[in-house]
Amino acid sequence: MSDIPLGVLDLVPVSSGSTVAEALRNSIDLARRAEQLGYSRYWFAEHHLNPGVAGTSPAVVLALTASATSTIRLGSGAVQLGHRTALSTVEEFGLIDALHPGRLDLGLGRSGGRPPGGPVEPLPDATPVVDGRAPNGLLIPPKFSFAHLLGSPRVALQLKLLKQPNAESQEYGEQIDDILALLAGTYRSADGIEAHVVPGEGADVQVWILGSSGGESAEVAGRGGLRFAANYHVSPGTVLEAVEAYRAAFQPSDVLDKPYVSVSADVVVAEDDERARELAAGYGPWVRSIRTAEGAIPFPTPDEARAHVWTEVDRALVQDRVDTQFVGTPSRVAGQLEQLGEATGADELLITTITHDHADRVRSYELLAEEWRRR
Repeated sequence: MSDIPLGVLDLVPVSSGSTVAEALRNSIDLARRAEQLGYSRYWFAEHHLNPGVAGTSPAVVLALTASATSTIRLGSGAVQLGHRTALSTVEEFGLIDALHPGRLDLGLGRSGGRPPGGPVEPLPDATPVVDGRAPNGLLIPPKFSFAHLLGSPRVALQLKLLKQPNAESQEYGEQIDDILALLAGTYRSADGIEAHVVPGEGADVQVWILGSSGGESAEVAGRGGLRFAANYHVSPGTVLEAVEAYRAAFQPSDVLDKPYVSVSADVVVAEDDERARELAAGYGPWVRSIRTAEGAIPFPTPDEARAHVWTEVDRALVQDRVDTQFVGTPSRVAGQLEQLGEATGADELLITTITHDHADRVRSYELLAEEWRRR
């Protein structure tokens, strides 16, 4: 299993008592260390109105990190297309590729865009989940409903601030097609006018589609013959349907002749299980802050986390995420990652780790890399 590459997904977390500047410096330092440790990719997520997350613009953070590294692939996990245009996306990544050619992954997400047309139909040959477990024992918790977020005033405010007044998002699949055409230099408008993006056209970037379910994103990635990244760490209850829908929709392309999947996982590794659990203590309150739409809080210390007063509603909000975070010794966590890779058929695994102290975060990635090489 160790021949499956490990990558890093970084939200640029801000710890309690620290600053955004410290968070950015920590992420750039971690990218350097990940490069030295042999991680294959380093991706930055996009989040807005979250005091505990500084990754508001993947392209900006990528540009800073590209100048501090030399070989590791860098990417977005993901650029959220609901409030962007195809042209602005290609131009941003074209600028970075001009100075750092051949190292960029353009990960694209649908969040904030036009809602898909209808409900997801279950696949007839879907992997059976019995008593919350995949056939190999991987925990697949009940699907979490994000319906309460759709009506949140805070989410509505975020969309209002991100979009131009009265702007309507482009249909997602159409927008992906436009991005691919602009990159390839084949774009034509409806009335036949060509558009050539400089910089951007001909940029040597890998295009990925990110998705949390078996819906539109998985289908767009499959039909387009593109790489697909599924999010066990965001929506563990739907990871199997996501990868299966992608593979079912897959059509060979100039990019790929067969499906290619990366799967993400939340991980905290330490020398012993007790220490790892201590480092992961802040994860529950942090996830709660996101799922209540309050916005991610600065990542708490273990003591601050233990002071949180939990309600049953709170616990229900975070249970699937807490239960599927891989926490423990290098051997324990590597074994869980192997299980995740086997259950999903992943070609790569993407690791996201958040601890309050930067040194503990770096050490977690070090211990995991050392164990993964031994397997």
